[in-house]
Amino acid sequence: MRTIMHEGSSTAAQLAERLDLTPAAVRRHLDALHEEGLVEIAAVRDRGQRRGRGRPAKAFALTDEGREAFEQDYDDLALSALRFLAETVGEDAVVAFARRRGEELERRLLPLIEDTAPAQRPEVLADALAEDGFAASVRRAPGGTQVCQHHCPVAHVAAEFPELCEAETEAFARMLGHHVQRLATIAHGDGVCTTYIPDTPADVTTTTALTTDERTTR
Repeated sequence: MRTIMHEGSSTAAQLAERLDLTPAAVRRHLDALHEEGLVEIAAVRDRGQRRGRGRPAKAFALTDEGREAFEQDYDDLALSALRFLAETVGEDAVVAFARRRGEELERRLLPLIEDTAPAQRPEVLADALAEDGFAASVRRAPGGTQVCQHHCPVAHVAAEFPELCEAETEAFARMLGHHVQRLATIAHGDGVCTTYIPDTPADVTTTTALTTDERTTR
């Protein structure tokens, strides 16, 4: 994969020559990478070689997933940008940026939540966050519900700029329609980001009504 990244799309024969492997061995590796979605196939002719009118050689290039397998500098870039923003414009600019990010999250997820019964909103929120790569789940807690995010793509940045976590928490509160409390964050060394959502009288009423309906159905 690293050879393809540096040299561009390559055929099995070209890779075999560069890596001092047999073409058959290279093809086995390429087949496995293709099945995993890390490389894709494009039909091209071998460069620098004369070929007849026969079938063109298959070249292999990295997919977006393949490129993401290599280390990225996105965290360092984000940290540098936010530090520059704080130093040149001020801390208020960082807060404004974090809030804008929270508003964007709200715009994307609110349509999934607003038409849901209040008692079911934490679960819908967790499902939506899971789709966004946060590996989120929901569980009951005394007097409320906890939304747990087992992964945070911006944890390294949020460790220095907690405004990101605060803005996200504010967005959760707006989407759910009442106050929430952030109990733990990965950015501060906890194993999971935990947001506590206390029950409201409406939640209790809805839960009781659902239980009654289930009894009636049975």
